[in-house]
Amino acid sequence: MGMSYGYGPASDKKEMILLIHAAIDRGVTFFDTAEVYGPYVNEELVGEALAPFKGKVVITIKFGIKMVDGKQVLDSKPETIRQSVEGSLKRLKVDTIDLYYQHRVDPNVPIEEVAGVVQDLIRAGKVRYWGLSEAGVKTIRRAHAVQPLTAVQSEYSMMWRSPEEEVLPTLEELGIGFVPFSPLGKGFLTGRFDKHSTFDSSDFRSIVPRFKPENLKANQVLVELIKKVAAEKNATPAQIALAWVLAQKPWIVPIPGTRKLERLEENLGAVDVELTPEELSDLNDALSKIDISGDRYPAGSEYANRVGK
Repeated sequence: MGMSYGYGPASDKKEMILLIHAAIDRGVTFFDTAEVYGPYVNEELVGEALAPFKGKVVITIKFGIKMVDGKQVLDSKPETIRQSVEGSLKRLKVDTIDLYYQHRVDPNVPIEEVAGVVQDLIRAGKVRYWGLSEAGVKTIRRAHAVQPLTAVQSEYSMMWRSPEEEVLPTLEELGIGFVPFSPLGKGFLTGRFDKHSTFDSSDFRSIVPRFKPENLKANQVLVELIKKVAAEKNATPAQIALAWVLAQKPWIVPIPGTRKLERLEENLGAVDVELTPEELSDLNDALSKIDISGDRYPAGSEYANRVGK
């Protein structure tokens, strides 16, 4: 996402294709994009970058949000999904989408209807597997009953542990994988930000309460904890944050994003950081004593209102 949208001006396309290729060279096989990133330009970037690697990588794509007059609008009507899949297949230069997520639950379309349309797409060979993003457990169960879900994607990190309450136990019960986005807390857990940090108006973080100066200051206690563990493990804060996510369950696959080769290599180093059960227990105990300041979305905003449905 960040290569094209959401974190300031889009990056140079050729440079980003080279970075994606560098990721593949280092063993990365799972790439996540969405129709609305841009919109469309990120799909085109991913499609061009991954075209030489057909059958060797997995591409996941999200449908159900469109731009209308510069605003994001939920739309999972059956005819829209059928249109979306054709556009995505074309832009991604593939015959089948590996994993097709509903980007956010559309309150105007019953999830059973959405599941039925995706089931048709699976039978037609246009989609292999499907999933939901930021859905609540009731919706997950209803969708899974019609067409079994392969994955649920939601925010999850040391900074945002809400999925542990209901979502993760439900996914474990049903045998559904979990794909955490923002496992580095939108960059906060790397230790790069403090109360003096500012964000461009084209950077999503400029409207996120969590990134207001007073909350950046208040939440440094979390960063200090991570830095302490990182020093003990001879790792970076980012590697500890990712290792923590990876250590939770074997069926959790985090998707950190980056636009820099050195950050890609740093992130990949997290797989070599082992947190023992005792270390994980101590870390979780310390985390439970930290109150995070600031919500992840502005209160009452469209972003806040469409999660957990």
